[in-house]
Amino acid sequence: MNTEPRPGEIWTVDFGLAAKQRPVLILAYPQPADARALVVVVPLTSQLRGLRGEVDIGKPRWLPKHSAVNIQGFASIDQHALIRRLGKLPEAQLAEIKAAICELLDL
Repeated sequence: MNTEPRPGEIWTVDFGLAAKQRPVLILAYPQPADARALVVVVPLTSQLRGLRGEVDIGKPRWLPKHSAVNIQGFASIDQHALIRRLGKLPEAQLAEIKAAICELLDL
């Protein structure tokens, strides 16, 4: 890892499933006071269904396809699974994703 990931960034991750790397949105990166050194992420998908649980992010120049954030796919992963930074979402899109998460979780 070259730099410490930040919330709102898109990184590729090795989930260890059939040697497949996937893009994820970083929601939280571990801090020294955290109980566990885990990164909280949600996966991106190019299989758009237009249903609740997906937030369309379009086709940023650093992604190969039109994509959405699958906010139902929360995961906590080891920070060493992060491979490389692809880009960063604009603040407006990140705010839309956060609002969708709050709605999904009834917060």
